[in-house]
Amino acid sequence: MQFVQGQHVSECGRASAGVNPIHANMETDMKDLERLVYGFGDTPHGRIVVARSESGIRAVLFGADNAALAEDLAARFPDADLVPAGMGMDRAIAQVVDVMLGEAPVGELVLDLKGTAFQLAVWDALRAIQPGDTASYAEVAAAIGKPGAVRAVAAACAANPVAVIVPCHRVVRSDGSLSGYRWGVERKRALLAWETAA
Repeated sequence: MQFVQGQHVSECGRASAGVNPIHANMETDMKDLERLVYGFGDTPHGRIVVARSESGIRAVLFGADNAALAEDLAARFPDADLVPAGMGMDRAIAQVVDVMLGEAPVGELVLDLKGTAFQLAVWDALRAIQPGDTASYAEVAAAIGKPGAVRAVAAACAANPVAVIVPCHRVVRSDGSLSGYRWGVERKRALLAWETAA
């Protein structure tokens, strides 16, 4: 496992050196619906939906088709005003796909992640795992200063809303075997193989 050099995002959301900027927020009770604009696209690893707020990309999800993706997005963000953008999301989707293909640096994407302080710390640590490398859940827990929180790290990985860009697929068991992946173990295997071959 190789983490990039630099500080991890703190609870206030400071970005790691060498990693894309992130607008991180603690979860709060939202009385007003937040507007998230979304659109669909294709990648070598399947169909995706990309959703963004005014501050940055909030979600990248894999799914079988547009209907399944829209349903997953609505389930993940029940308190958001979800607005289909049509071609208005083309540039953002193209950027996400280029990053997935290794044709653009991840630093070109601005993320707007929301979660608990622990989740944000885990997601930031994941972004420090370089393509072609993997880390165990125990190594991620140690990297954020919580060596006893291995199961909580796994839960934070499962809650990750930004596939590939926040690379939870690069986290494996301590023996190197693949564990569960929200979008399927076979997709996880394919993503790792793709990155290793790149």
